[in-house]
Amino acid sequence: MLKTIKTAGVALLTLATSSQAMAKDNDNFQYVVDRFADIEVLRYKVPAFEDLSLRQKLLIYHLTEAALAGRDILWDQNGKDNLALRDLMENIYINYKGDKNSADYKAFEKYLKQIWFANGIHHHYSMDKFVPEFSREFLTSQIALLPAEARPVNQDTLLTLIFDPSVKPKKVNQAEGHDLILTSATNIYEGVTQPEVEAYYAALKDTTDLTPISYGLNTRKVKVDGKVVEQPYKVGGLYTQAIERIVKELTLAAGYAENPAQKAYIDKLIEFYNTGDLKTFDDYSILWAEETTSQVDFINGFIESYDDPLGMTGSWESIVNFKNNEASARTETLSGNAQWFEDHSPVNPAFRKDKVKGVSAKVITAAILAGDSYPSTPIGINLPNANWIRAAHGSKSVTLENITMAYDEASHGNGFNEEFVIDAPTRKLLDDYLFITDNLHTDLHECLGHGSGRLLPGVDQDALKAHGSTLEEARADLFALYYLADPKLIELSLLDNPEAYKAEYYKYMLNGLMTQLMRIEPGKDVEEAHMRNRKLIAEWAYEHGKADNVVEYVKKDGKTYIKINDYPALRNLFGQLLGEIQRIKSEGDYEAGRDLVEKYAVKVDPAIHKEVLDRYAHLSIAPYKGFVNPVYSLVKDDKGNVTDVVVDYSESYIPQMLRYSRDYSTLPR
Repeated sequence: MLKTIKTAGVALLTLATSSQAMAKDNDNFQYVVDRFADIEVLRYKVPAFEDLSLRQKLLIYHLTEAALAGRDILWDQNGKDNLALRDLMENIYINYKGDKNSADYKAFEKYLKQIWFANGIHHHYSMDKFVPEFSREFLTSQIALLPAEARPVNQDTLLTLIFDPSVKPKKVNQAEGHDLILTSATNIYEGVTQPEVEAYYAALKDTTDLTPISYGLNTRKVKVDGKVVEQPYKVGGLYTQAIERIVKELTLAAGYAENPAQKAYIDKLIEFYNTGDLKTFDDYSILWAEETTSQVDFINGFIESYDDPLGMTGSWESIVNFKNNEASARTETLSGNAQWFEDHSPVNPAFRKDKVKGVSAKVITAAILAGDSYPSTPIGINLPNANWIRAAHGSKSVTLENITMAYDEASHGNGFNEEFVIDAPTRKLLDDYLFITDNLHTDLHECLGHGSGRLLPGVDQDALKAHGSTLEEARADLFALYYLADPKLIELSLLDNPEAYKAEYYKYMLNGLMTQLMRIEPGKDVEEAHMRNRKLIAEWAYEHGKADNVVEYVKKDGKTYIKINDYPALRNLFGQLLGEIQRIKSEGDYEAGRDLVEKYAVKVDPAIHKEVLDRYAHLSIAPYKGFVNPVYSLVKDDKGNVTDVVVDYSESYIPQMLRYSRDYSTLPR
């Protein structure tokens, strides 16, 4: 789906930008809500919600409740003790009566905000465990002051988890040569090793099956009597308390479906939640992908597998949305020409689709973000993730333009371009064309990139293993980059200047070679899949264009800048790499994929890294951003009949997090 997204859906991240204090647009809308650690929290508008019919508003309302009901699932997937730890920290926050100006308390509040944002004790991007800046003595003293019923029964376990850096240091470990299960803290495996799990699924899979289920998508893998066993997430199984509430709200939502086809896929999703059957999930995915006429849409379930070190288990998430009719003309133009783009792709024809099926694309307005899409969220989605469903039944691609607009509005005047962009003409190019080319990049990535190409018969869709997510994101990014410079976009009136693509090319190379490093701690490797993707592309293009000086590092006034000398040659390099990565995916060439990732995507130049960190420190720009949600309320007449649904944007970060914990805590601790 989505985040990002993630293997067939990618949350493409915008260039790290931030805001002036409490940035506002010309309607006096306050986009910036909070700032702490390396995080900035924003609001987003839901334009045109008031123009929807009451039936559509009620559909969104119940889908929103279904989305928020799954919050605890993700927290538990992210770590076995996350929910108990969240309860503890919130209880201390609510009951605290000491000096709120003390260093320990300020550090405590920062830590609480961090775990809220990450849905657990590990950073949402780096995957490293948060390091508390308050003392163990401070925390134990506050626990002692809590009412007896609010004190944790597993206090020692939680204290060790918080303060011992050797305990569960990494949520998802992707380092080559490690047992990725044993060295990852996610709560989707217990008592099993990577070789055991890989052997289990190798024996289970039928490589001759042309319509395989998404093995392991909705299960926890444990050992029972010496054997690997899957425990399904379903009603009556794991997470039943949360899933029952989700099902209740989905059932109410189905009563407001816009058409029978939409009701059919909602009903099928409910059936999947009740049974846990992955064939039923495939049936739901097909119905969902083929229903393209409704204005309101949503995703809800176990979708993206980035937080599984083996890339199988879906993290729970939901996004509720409705179509932006005006902006969707852009994506509909792309999807209407999907076959042309596939036929002219710079990859071996043997790896292209003979016939592109059912690519639907639209620009959407996000109405609610939840689970793995909250507070950090994708800006583009392409689903389903199953390759055979995409090939036979099509896919849905969306761009969340009210989210990209919030990023853009909040970043005005932050000084990034002046600090890192090489000269005034390039800065003007970015000012004039980066917003549209960034959105087009997302459109192409989601709508066509993920939907392009094919696996050869008998190739396992999980053949690239731990590197699959990085390579899939790279494949979709390269598809988008290659076509951004194609005259076809001018012909289709999607761009009005044949030079416009250079804005995205410059931003992408600058980000991949330099500026995204502000998200990495000194001495650390790049580990997150999207960052690896961008670094792989930029470093490969730089190295393979070095003989012709296509891209170079230049020094000006003691600072390093990126200079692109030959944009057409850079496009050709993107096309060459796209051809190779598509070959790797189509053939399931794990060794070649691993070598690409390890050579170009992981290691960091320490000198460049230090310089980037120093220059960013001067700007005080938050590397990461996320959102608070709007609040939806029912309006009733004096007889109790619902007459409207209204949206409110005033809720801030801390109140929203505390309210969600109060109203949507569903799982036992």
